[in-house]
Amino acid sequence: MKNLGQMMKQAQKLQAKMGELQEQLAGAELTGASGGGMVQVTMTGKGEVRRVKIDPSLLDPAEVEVLEDLLVAACNDAKAKIEAHVAERMAELTGGLKLPPGLNLPL
Repeated sequence: MKNLGQMMKQAQKLQAKMGELQEQLAGAELTGASGGGMVQVTMTGKGEVRRVKIDPSLLDPAEVEVLEDLLVAACNDAKAKIEAHVAERMAELTGGLKLPPGLNLPL
């Protein structure tokens, strides 16, 4: 039973660290870009969009589809950066222990 008690303590420590990590990620902001930086989207670590910057030269009514595509690409870039950041932080927290596929922790 001694091992079970130690496991429970470790689980509680991990849970506390997860809470801290969630708070840190919520405050983190990462920026994705497209079109050579002409469109930038900044998101929080929780995936909330905070800012969108668009180079004025892209504001041509005849080129709306291009701007839409660049916005989608910038959002996807920001999301990929968030996912990489979360994975990196999780690896630090778990000591490199890989979690099973499909196990999404509440971030």
